[in-house]
Amino acid sequence: MIEVLMRMWFLSLAIGGALAATSACSSPSANNSPAQTQQGGAADLDRGPRAGAAPASCRDLPSGSDLKKWLQQAPGEGGEAGGLFSGKREWAAIVDRQGVICVTAVATDDPASSWPGSQAISKAKAYTANSYSTDDSPLSTARLYTLTQPGHSLWGVAQPNPFSPDCLVSPADASKTDGKICGGAIPFGGGVPLYKAKTRVGGLGVSGDTACADHEIAKRIRHLAQLDPEKGEFADDITYVTADGPSPFAHPLCANTWRNGKKLGDEAPATE
Repeated sequence: MIEVLMRMWFLSLAIGGALAATSACSSPSANNSPAQTQQGGAADLDRGPRAGAAPASCRDLPSGSDLKKWLQQAPGEGGEAGGLFSGKREWAAIVDRQGVICVTAVATDDPASSWPGSQAISKAKAYTANSYSTDDSPLSTARLYTLTQPGHSLWGVAQPNPFSPDCLVSPADASKTDGKICGGAIPFGGGVPLYKAKTRVGGLGVSGDTACADHEIAKRIRHLAQLDPEKGEFADDITYVTADGPSPFAHPLCANTWRNGKKLGDEAPATE
């Protein structure tokens, strides 16, 4: 008899506990939303953006000497680069994940023998590629072209991010912008984001030739530096309507356009 009573007592305790738990979950108080009573829901809503897992400061990115070496090596990698100078007179800059300029380099021994104006453009391209890419979605500056034209969805995107006038320096003083955020928004070829594993760690900008040749050199340098996106070196490659069909990410042909060692055509001549 005692054994039966004990079993009934334990059973009543178990039923009562289950009913209490059910009541708590099905009848939230005025101060508790369904998200708060559902495990993990409130935490997910309150959690901020997650930082990348890989180190992403300037000290984790290529040095100026490495960048110059790759600038001089890249035109010979993967076939003809096209453009006006076959990509041999380029400026390049790298920014970190925060958009801070880490290094600037030029392919030529005399910095002023490459287009002086391309120094600032390379820095702006690096900033743009980093700023509009995410850890899981690389976006080269080449893919911004059509989207930023009048009548398209990103028209005017350059207005909030002008290039800082304080970052306009002579070719000989190119490194004086190291450690600065110079800004800029360039919607044509030559800028690519940089990755380590699944983390965006910065951006690379190349300028000094046609925008199409600039892109070819930029993606080659990124590959030489082993900083490609998770989906590979062509994940955000430049696209052309004549070769790839209509696309919101298309870029116009340039003079003497080559892609991945193949001649694709030339920029359309001016018409009256």
